[in-house]
Amino acid sequence: MIKVVHIGIGHDHSGVTLETMRKYPHLFDVVGVVEPDKKLRETIGKQDAYNGLPWLTLEEAFAIEDLDAAVVESCEHDLVPYSQLCIDRGLHVHMDKPGGEDIVAYEKLLKSAKDKRLCLQLGYMYRYNHAFLKCMDEIKKGTLGDIFEVDTMMSIEHTAEKRKWLENFKGGMMFFLGCHMIDLILMIQGIPNDIISFNRSTGFDGNINSRDNTLAVFEYDRGVSTVRVTANEINGYSRRHLVVCGEKGTIEIRPLEFPTEMTIAIAEDSKGRQAFNCKKPWVDFDPIGRYDDMMTEFEKYVTGKKENPYTYEYELTLQKVVLKACGFDIDYKN
Repeated sequence: MIKVVHIGIGHDHSGVTLETMRKYPHLFDVVGVVEPDKKLRETIGKQDAYNGLPWLTLEEAFAIEDLDAAVVESCEHDLVPYSQLCIDRGLHVHMDKPGGEDIVAYEKLLKSAKDKRLCLQLGYMYRYNHAFLKCMDEIKKGTLGDIFEVDTMMSIEHTAEKRKWLENFKGGMMFFLGCHMIDLILMIQGIPNDIISFNRSTGFDGNINSRDNTLAVFEYDRGVSTVRVTANEINGYSRRHLVVCGEKGTIEIRPLEFPTEMTIAIAEDSKGRQAFNCKKPWVDFDPIGRYDDMMTEFEKYVTGKKENPYTYEYELTLQKVVLKACGFDIDYKN
C-alpha cells in the first residue's frame, strides 16, 4: 500500500481518478486533498469522490510522515508546477496530461524525476486500454505488416463556456484532447518526418475564439496519419476511434470505449477481391473502469513491482510533438 495525497481538483479527470484509487484501499491510502481555490472546493469539491477526505494545505500535505506519492489533478497550467514541488520533495507523481505549454519547465520536471529515480506517470489512460494493447501486440507480431496509415478522432460536444475556456491554450482542442491520439500514433509509428496543423475556430456562439475544430497531419515515409479533434460534434464521443492500416490488414477500434468495439480485416480474407466488408468482430473485453489499470499500475511503479515502460525521454518527445501539432515552433526531433 502507498500513502498518497491528491493535489488539485480542477482537471476534468480529477474526481474519477480519485474514485478509482478509493476502489482499491489495499493499494492506496489517500490521506487528503489539496485545493487552494475556495471556489473549486465549494463546487467541484462537493462531488461524491471527495466525501470523507480532509482538505489540506500543501504544507500540511508535505508534512505528512511517510508520504509516498502525489496524484496531481489541477488545472492544466498548474500540473507541471505542482508536480515539480512534489518531485523536489522526493514524492513519486501521477500527473494528468498534457505536460504543459512551457517545454523548458516540463523538461526540468522530467530531469528532476529521473535524477531522483522517481516515477512520473502521465495520465494517458488509453495506454492501458485493453483494445489498444491488443492492437499493439498484433502490430509487433507483424499481423498487419508494414503500417502506412493511422487515422484517429477524439471529438466531443462541449458547452460554449467550455469552448471559451479553451482559449487558454494555443492549440485548443489539439492540446486538450488531441494529445491522447498523438500519444498512440507516436507509439505505433514513431517520430514523424513533418507535422502540419489545421487548427481553426468555428466562431460559434459569438465571441469564442478558441481552436475548437482541429486537425493535425503527421507525415511518414509511407504516407500520412491524422488526428482530428473538435469540440462541436454531436455524438462525437461515440465516434472516437483508432484505425491502423497495414499492408496485410486493418484494425479498427470504434468506439474506443463505452462500449469498446474492435474489428480486424485481414488481406487473406478479402482474397484480393476488394471486398466491401471482410472485417470481423475481434476479442471480448472485460468491463473495467477507464482508469483502473492506469492507477493500479502506478502503485506497482511506486513500490518497485514493475518498471514504468514510458521513459522520461519518451514523455519529453511526446510533449514536443503535441506542441508542434498545436502550432508551436519547436524542434521535436532532437
